[in-house]
Amino acid sequence: MAVLSARELVGRTIQHRYGERPTAEVRYALTLDDPATPHDEMLIYIGIVLGTPHPEYSHLVCTERSVTEGDPDPWHAVISYRYEVPALGIGEFQPDPRIRDDVWSFSTGGAQVPALTYYEGDGNGDVRPLVNAAGDFFEGLTTEEAEVRASISGNREEFPLDVAASVTNAINDRPYLGGAKHTWKCIGISAQRATELFEDEEVVFWQVSVELVYRQSGWKLLLPHIGWNYLTGGDPAKASVYVRDDAPNSPTKGQDIPAANPQALDESGSLKYTGGSFGPPDILERRLNLEVDFNFYFGTPPF
Repeated sequence: MAVLSARELVGRTIQHRYGERPTAEVRYALTLDDPATPHDEMLIYIGIVLGTPHPEYSHLVCTERSVTEGDPDPWHAVISYRYEVPALGIGEFQPDPRIRDDVWSFSTGGAQVPALTYYEGDGNGDVRPLVNAAGDFFEGLTTEEAEVRASISGNREEFPLDVAASVTNAINDRPYLGGAKHTWKCIGISAQRATELFEDEEVVFWQVSVELVYRQSGWKLLLPHIGWNYLTGGDPAKASVYVRDDAPNSPTKGQDIPAANPQALDESGSLKYTGGSFGPPDILERRLNLEVDFNFYFGTPPF
């Protein structure tokens, strides 16, 4: 079972309508020694694969092939080749799915985060701690912060399981995509196996998707530096926090009494305010996520 001969049929066609991309077609007639000759042998005999330029119009490439058996009898067949402008633009056709460029997309949304600061007055220059007149934070308050989501889709010969496990939930260790250090986070990576026909061979690869999320405030925990105990610097080394009782007619007026809520601490663990003074606590920043080089693992979009 084989192809005895082949010739191009007269009548190449090309169609180009206003506002649309041009298309063309070339057909070949084959003579067979057996009606059961496999299609693969017919296609290999002609030698035109997907991505081959048109014989006249080099800006068009082959995007489709079809075999018609029994034309005009069981010992003949016709192969039709369709040509179009490459999907990725002239000169950028990459038929091998394993080497195609990654596709980036962006979207915006919002997320609930702790409310720790507010803007005083007009403009955005005066940012103050969101506390009451006694310097205590309001518990449980949240606000909505804008997020930018970047989705990356690409093909890989193998799924990098170890890399995916190590960078999921990681944050950027240096400026990335216009965001400062620790403002981008890898939310998740997914993949599924896929197959495509490339140059008459079945290619198996992984379709990988990555989702990154940007927050302007970053991904560190922001914690008021307060506590129920403080470091004394003596013996005992730790004691319960206290406040000065200034209530009128109180039997303990002017004395230090146990505090009813956590008190602000300084960087050494001592009470930040003593002797009746008070004010807002400091904000502690604590990083819980592994930091990695996002440029190395994810690259950048083709802006």
